[in-house]
Amino acid sequence: MSNLNPSGWRPTTPQASGAAGDDVTFTGNRALMLEEALIFEIGSTETTGVDFGTAPKATSRLGGLERGDTIGLPGLSEPETVRHYTRLSRQNYAIDLGLFPLGSCTMKHNPRLNEKMARLPGFADIHPLQPVDTVQGALGVINELAQWLITLTGMHGVAMTPKAGAHGELCGILCIKAALEARGEDRRILLVPTSAHGTNPATAAFAGFTVEDIPATPDGRVDLEALKARLGPDVAGVMITNPNTCGLFERDMKAISDAVHAAGGYVYCDGANFNAIVGRVRPGDLGIDAMHINLHKTFSTPHGGGGPGSGPVVLSEALSPYGPLPFTELYADGHITLVEEETVGDRHPHTFGRMTAFQGQMGMFTRALTYILSHGADGLRQVAEDSVLNANYVLRAMEDVLDAPFAKFGPCMHEAIFSDKGLPEGFSTIDIAKGLIDEGFHPMTVYFPLVVHGAMLVEPTETESKATLDQFIGALRSIANRAKQGDPALKAAPALAPRRRLDETAAARKPVLVWKDAALAQAAE
Repeated sequence: MSNLNPSGWRPTTPQASGAAGDDVTFTGNRALMLEEALIFEIGSTETTGVDFGTAPKATSRLGGLERGDTIGLPGLSEPETVRHYTRLSRQNYAIDLGLFPLGSCTMKHNPRLNEKMARLPGFADIHPLQPVDTVQGALGVINELAQWLITLTGMHGVAMTPKAGAHGELCGILCIKAALEARGEDRRILLVPTSAHGTNPATAAFAGFTVEDIPATPDGRVDLEALKARLGPDVAGVMITNPNTCGLFERDMKAISDAVHAAGGYVYCDGANFNAIVGRVRPGDLGIDAMHINLHKTFSTPHGGGGPGSGPVVLSEALSPYGPLPFTELYADGHITLVEEETVGDRHPHTFGRMTAFQGQMGMFTRALTYILSHGADGLRQVAEDSVLNANYVLRAMEDVLDAPFAKFGPCMHEAIFSDKGLPEGFSTIDIAKGLIDEGFHPMTVYFPLVVHGAMLVEPTETESKATLDQFIGALRSIANRAKQGDPALKAAPALAPRRRLDETAAARKPVLVWKDAALAQAAE
């Protein structure tokens, strides 16, 4: 509905400005936090910001499909348009403004050097159908990055084309499926622990497998004995997230792999949390057969907003023959080619085919290799060490005010997990999260993983300083103590954001997707 009255000024209310009490202003602005109406409320559908001459008459070629009504878009001048979108951008939280405690998805600083390299001519402007001889530099980046990923993981080969994490999962599972078919075995069960990422069972089902859960032990790890008891001739393999979604390293990973292999299955590892162990642990040494790597999590590339992502999949010697096309091949004279057909030289006859139309995400490859080369092997090891150090600093600083269900079992990895246990009746995780908004922080991941009631997952990443962590810890402790004291104002948080707390359930189930002018709607009634 419109906030404009007939005289054109917009009345300010706490609901409109997100303020309360004495904070209400005539404009709705709060100092430099500017209130902004919908673009339809600013402009008019009867005007335009550009003068058009009278269009010459022409015979329509649309065959009776011409537009029968006005397009209904508001007309704004250039200053109005620029101001509108600039004001909206000021209401976004960003990594350039502060810490993202968002677990599950690593939101860390992306060095500007990586962005500069990705925009170099020859990387940013190449076409996937160019002759191979004209893109030797780009193929060199792909090939060198592939070698780094193989070395860092201790694996045999890598598929570079998958476009993101879930796409990489599918690639790994399709490799397992192809390997089983080559053996003439019809194994239809994939075991997925309850501590795995949610995409794991979805990927398994999409590939045609039946998913069965494996329970977790009280310390948040895979129940090895339960896993062994379920193994059999119908089990294709296991999908494990390590470090897992509870922020814990699976100490029995090698024993799990050995048991699965002895039963004739394969081991898929979700590598979304590889940033916690890069340079410290090689998954290949743990018996992993396939693992995707989120370049946008471990190796910095931009994350969020729908991509582009990149999820290369490293493969063991047992699965490499079944990996997808295309892949790069380096000759002794330094020339690089693309192997794109199964029949070329009979070099990859067992591939399951292609994952994508072309060669993957060139911009992501360039950024990731730049990140790797600028850090070096020792720097990548420090990435893992610092991310684990930061998470444990948060865990130990908060465990006396928020329930930390796994803290008694030892240190965590890259993310610290808390629950709403111990909060007074009427207060829950959502109140803690909304309170953080008033403190100037994006909330942590909430209500995930599902194995922890009222979960709060905090992943500070390796790029945050102690001073920043101390400020975040102070804010989180303050909010937790307010909740324990039953502060009613916390139930209404955020009070200082552009908008107050929304009814998220109603917004999800009954979204209002079309703007309607209130006056016209009332006249129509």
